[in-house]
Amino acid sequence: MTVGEIYNLRLESITAGGDALGRFDGKPVFITGGAPDETVLCRIKEDRKTWARAELLEIIKPSPVRTDSFCEHYGKCGGCNLQHIKYNSQLEIKTSILKDSFSRIGKLQPPEPEIIPSPSREYRNRMQFHCLRQKAKGDNYLFGLKEQGSGDITVIHDCPVAVPGIREILNPSSISASSASCEPEIRDLCGKKITIPPDKDRFTVFSKDDVLLNEGGQQRGIITLLDKEITLDAGVFFQSNCFMLEKLINELINTATRADRNLPMADLYCGVGTFALFLGGMFPKIILAEENKNAVSLARENLKELNAEYFALRDTEWPRIIFNKKNNLGFAVIDPPRSGLNPKLASALTLDGPPVLTYVSCDPASLARDSTILTAGGYKLIKLLLFDFYPQTSHIESLAVFEK
Repeated sequence: MTVGEIYNLRLESITAGGDALGRFDGKPVFITGGAPDETVLCRIKEDRKTWARAELLEIIKPSPVRTDSFCEHYGKCGGCNLQHIKYNSQLEIKTSILKDSFSRIGKLQPPEPEIIPSPSREYRNRMQFHCLRQKAKGDNYLFGLKEQGSGDITVIHDCPVAVPGIREILNPSSISASSASCEPEIRDLCGKKITIPPDKDRFTVFSKDDVLLNEGGQQRGIITLLDKEITLDAGVFFQSNCFMLEKLINELINTATRADRNLPMADLYCGVGTFALFLGGMFPKIILAEENKNAVSLARENLKELNAEYFALRDTEWPRIIFNKKNNLGFAVIDPPRSGLNPKLASALTLDGPPVLTYVSCDPASLARDSTILTAGGYKLIKLLLFDFYPQTSHIESLAVFEK
């Protein structure tokens, strides 16, 4: 194969990154925007020894799961990459990727994943925007997202996967005339103001119900999840789909009933203490660990009525401090970053972890790898759930339940 050559290719499946996979003489070819079981005309963009990447030129025979996208920015904006595929088929694709990760990376046969779907539009409560300052237009501020396959920023006028509060921010017609002309760093939206930080080109916005938070403006606020209030800061990570977060919390509560509730529980990579807020009352004590000190500060505020102990330390320090004879745990929830568990922590869990362990994952590959370590160390994977936090994207969130 040579860069620039054009091929007629049959596509087989969708890979973990969202690209379609075809083969030419056995060589894998990855194509953005393709769909399973369709024939396309493509041009080779990159040719490596064991794989190639191609540009989609024409759909010769459409996939039966292909559908029209519903966003004017789709294909240019880098946010969504599966919007051209029917939603039920997206769920099937993600389930296949999750199972494949376990068999290929973890060498495990997991329980059949239970799929928890989400509303496929207007679900996203938290987004990170780039700020574009248009000098030629009177310094009016515009919002942008990174373009697909590049570091360039494209102006966004709407985002159908965002909740209405964020869509309103993006819509130029929702901005008051005085706000747009007099104070370009402030957008006045029906009495709500969003302040664009003058010293940042990228900032986070969070919206739920009547709450609108953003970095550089009103950063802190209180939202309601299920029956509890929780304080957030737009500058500190929080889950982006509150509808699905509530579903996940309910599943964790149900799982926690399997544990010995006379013993303490641990919330590792606890963030602002969301899971501990709902689970902590079921146990005599909660141990929370998180590297981000700002998140731990919010966790202290959110859990002030519960018996809790906090460790604002790197996860490499947790085995030494948390997993010892004085901390005999009955239950734990771990929610690591995409890279998964630190090897020292994974090893400590196999030696001194609780009888019931729940693992919230944002990456099937690291979950599969860590599951191999945990099962080799005495745990059994008894349940696997796929929570579709991010419809229209290839991003996969899952929950694995382990018992010793």
